[in-house]
Amino acid sequence: MQLLIQECRVVDPASGLDQTADILIRDGRIAEIAPGLAAPSARVIRAPGLVAAPGLVDLHVHLREPGFEEKETVATGCAAAARGGVTTLVAMPNTRPATDCPEMVRAVMEKAAPTGVHVFPAGAVTVGQKGEALTDFAALHAAGAPAFTDDGVPIQNLALLRQALQTAKALDLPVLDHCEDRDMVKNYAVNEGAVSRQLGLPGRPAIAEELQVMRDAMLAEETGAHVHICHISTGRAVDIVRQAKARGVRITCETCPQYFTLTEEEVLRQGTMARVNPPLRTPADRQAILDGLADGTIDAIVTDHAPHCQWEKDRPLPDAPSGMVGLETSLALALTALYHTGLLSLARVVALMSASPAALLGLQAGRIAPGDRADLVLFDPEEAWTIDRDRFASKGRNTPFHGFSVRGRVKYTISEGNVIYQEQEE
Repeated sequence: MQLLIQECRVVDPASGLDQTADILIRDGRIAEIAPGLAAPSARVIRAPGLVAAPGLVDLHVHLREPGFEEKETVATGCAAAARGGVTTLVAMPNTRPATDCPEMVRAVMEKAAPTGVHVFPAGAVTVGQKGEALTDFAALHAAGAPAFTDDGVPIQNLALLRQALQTAKALDLPVLDHCEDRDMVKNYAVNEGAVSRQLGLPGRPAIAEELQVMRDAMLAEETGAHVHICHISTGRAVDIVRQAKARGVRITCETCPQYFTLTEEEVLRQGTMARVNPPLRTPADRQAILDGLADGTIDAIVTDHAPHCQWEKDRPLPDAPSGMVGLETSLALALTALYHTGLLSLARVVALMSASPAALLGLQAGRIAPGDRADLVLFDPEEAWTIDRDRFASKGRNTPFHGFSVRGRVKYTISEGNVIYQEQEE
């Protein structure tokens, strides 16, 4: 089978390629990249004005299955990924049962295989995510887990965390850590500050994140392990990572579109739709996230895609679950907030969402070069559109970006040479 993409702007941050060319795909792999290619028997996609970039790599996705299929399934989550240009994702282990054994890793991967989206389940650090005993890291990795995390259940036991890092280092694999001190944040709904005081609610203090980022940086330095900070959200946390990197510590971090586009004020406008962990922060924190993206401190843009049922989000703010969906909007939000503002180049935005996250976890993704697997996203970087949650492929409609005007739209998503999403004319 052959596919020929004609006259697109090929942007491959891994090789530095940025030129108008054709891409010939044969048997699921990139065969050739050059202007004026011919392949009489190939399916042709004419793509003038479109960017061809590596399929996006999202390191932080909640697919919910097994156990919470009313929120999302592997199939609907992967359909949402395809609509957003994501061809590779890492699924968080907070399912029921948790992804804490090889059988669970294999089950999720088998469910995902027919979708065309490459799903790598992260293995839980502790059995049942209970923070008491380590899982079998080697067995989880052999089954396909590229990293370990207890995600939304931050590890409080420092001796156990140190042991986890030592075990992960022996396998040369990262531990992904959600950094919030559980005793400080409890189940509070919003950032501790002006908005929490206005609402008369207890808040999640920034220091709860920053203390754990500092703790993780010190443990990474002491053990030599690779620690990856999930969804970083405060200015001081970014600075801790920046300083640790300068010392040569093996620490990386990610952020999400909500942290560089929104602030805690959004809770006053949208209530539970703007409730997320860690919470939306202050304008100063938002600016610090932008600075961290600009200077390379922040290594990846992810979604933390977290679908919930409408009835759950209809609860009062203190009782509703935290989280928002993001797979179908992340590229458009990043292009709008980072590229169209002139903060980052197009290649840098693409790198943060493909080559860089792939490299962090050693995934065979995030590149466009002859011989590579043909995982691509074709998007129009200029097209303006309005986010409409009612058109999502995800079961989740819990987004604070409904009605937002954005620029940059996915037209095709291609996995191993197969078109797994094509925008339909409305």
